[in-house]
Amino acid sequence: MTNWVFEADPYPYGFIPESTTLLIIDMQRDFVEPGGFAQMAGEDISHVQKIIQPCKDVLDTARKKGICVILVHQGYKPDLSDCPPARLARSTLDKGVGDAGPLGRNLIRGEPGFEIISDLKPLPGDLVVEKSGFGAFHDTDLLSILQYRKIRTLIVCGVATDICVDTTIREATDRGFDCIVPEDCTASYYPAFKRVSLEIIKSQNVILGWISDSKKIINGLRALPDK
Repeated sequence: MTNWVFEADPYPYGFIPESTTLLIIDMQRDFVEPGGFAQMAGEDISHVQKIIQPCKDVLDTARKKGICVILVHQGYKPDLSDCPPARLARSTLDKGVGDAGPLGRNLIRGEPGFEIISDLKPLPGDLVVEKSGFGAFHDTDLLSILQYRKIRTLIVCGVATDICVDTTIREATDRGFDCIVPEDCTASYYPAFKRVSLEIIKSQNVILGWISDSKKIINGLRALPDK
């Protein structure tokens, strides 16, 4: 196996293609598109829509180079039996989890809003993980997938930087994985929260991970032979 490099902050990150995966978190219609759960809750989805193209660019390159691709999306069973009572209690009436909206019932598996957006639609060979919590490791088989494939490095993209992305990175770090985040492939509904989250991730000599961008990730991947 050969070591390759992603340019990153605070310093370059050496990676092994065979042990690297692209992890795209919660780029689903409920969080990104008009009429989805996020917009119904009053969030400005323009911030998250800006990352669609950079995510697609990285995704297309990863597929071409044979990098493992895992797409994660969040939702609950129709009877909400797997939704924490505290989250239901904090949901806004008529705009919360399980309530009806233009894209079906909010954050319910099988509804249109639960689907991953068309620009990042899973293809044969991609892996899909459905989660019911903020972190992608919570009550999912993600850890087993990564261990089986002998993954060490996670290229983490998606939304929201300060919630599901941040939680997943913390979970991954505690489980011994390295994380690198292309900053233009992740977004928060509150840009200030994104900035702080990324600063925390790379602080203290990468306490949680490295920060890069889509062009640097793509440049690192383009050096690999096509699959």
